[in-house]
Amino acid sequence: MEQNQLHHIAQQFKIKGNVVEVKPLGNGLINTTYKVVTDGDNPDYVLQHINNAIFPDVDMLMNNIVAVTNHIRSKKETAGVPDIGRRVLEFVPCTDGKYYYLHEDKYWRVMVFIPDTVSKSGVSPESSYIVGETFGDFQAMLADIPDTLGESIKDFHNIEFRLQQFHEAVAADKCGRAKDVQDIIDEIEKRADDMCRSEKLYREGKLPKRICHCDTKVDNILFDKDDSVLCVIDLDTVMPSFVFSDYGDFLRSAANTQPEDSPEYDKIEFRMDIFKAFTEGYLKTARAFLQPIEIENLPYGATLFPYMQLVRFFADYLNGDTYYKIQYPEHNLVRSRNQLTLLKRAEAHIPEMVAFIKEQLA
Repeated sequence: MEQNQLHHIAQQFKIKGNVVEVKPLGNGLINTTYKVVTDGDNPDYVLQHINNAIFPDVDMLMNNIVAVTNHIRSKKETAGVPDIGRRVLEFVPCTDGKYYYLHEDKYWRVMVFIPDTVSKSGVSPESSYIVGETFGDFQAMLADIPDTLGESIKDFHNIEFRLQQFHEAVAADKCGRAKDVQDIIDEIEKRADDMCRSEKLYREGKLPKRICHCDTKVDNILFDKDDSVLCVIDLDTVMPSFVFSDYGDFLRSAANTQPEDSPEYDKIEFRMDIFKAFTEGYLKTARAFLQPIEIENLPYGATLFPYMQLVRFFADYLNGDTYYKIQYPEHNLVRSRNQLTLLKRAEAHIPEMVAFIKEQLA
């Protein structure tokens, strides 16, 4: 995009100082991001294009994010936390008061740039503990948020909805693939009733929904130069969900000894060292607000997400690979068998998971 257009967009927001330069920042896969450099001692800013193909209700999305960041900021101010400007994201409104600007059918937002920060990636017991502790604290701070948030991606982690998509894919069998993969269909079906446990408990009024991040990984934590945690970032997927959305989805990716599309199924294990480190960190900060039924079902959450991803990969395979990008014709089938194997490995560890959680609560 041309500099004059980027300057024009940035100037629609209530930023301090004059815009000197707008340059690309990072390599985000969903949102295009720029750094807005201002003059003098004024802060710099982050200008970001919002992908409304993924997040169609931009108004709700930004209302969610602003409600969450305002609530966290208030909590930190009350607690006397120093340097709050580095410890919670700050979004800047437009001159009309909205937190997004529409320019030529594209939506944009601006937040204050936090300098001298470090991002991390990769999985280890040490990083898993930090992720558990950080996202447990994130949920804890939002446990009493008074605002009603919407689903930025509808039915994102709704297993009943995902199973409905699976059943429709089996019934349609658009590519004639179902006859050769009956074993996977059977594995999904025999677990379907129990895997819908969270939705059933919610309807019975026994299991609450919380405000969750729904994309739990170390990449979504911003660190200071001394490796201390500053804040959680990438808040687009923050929405009401079960705590398993943050707990189980992290373990699905982090505890797998192989990439999710590896065909080396015999090398797939569910890493209990990652489970224990993450769970210890998570319970340290989250146990203060978690209800007994949520804690009791954490092992279920650890199996729910390999199952849900199995269902999604497999339905896409039956539908002719219309959602996930593939590199070869059997790619989604390999992904499905990978997640099924991980699910079975996780299920075998459930007694050990239950025992470890009890130890943490003792």
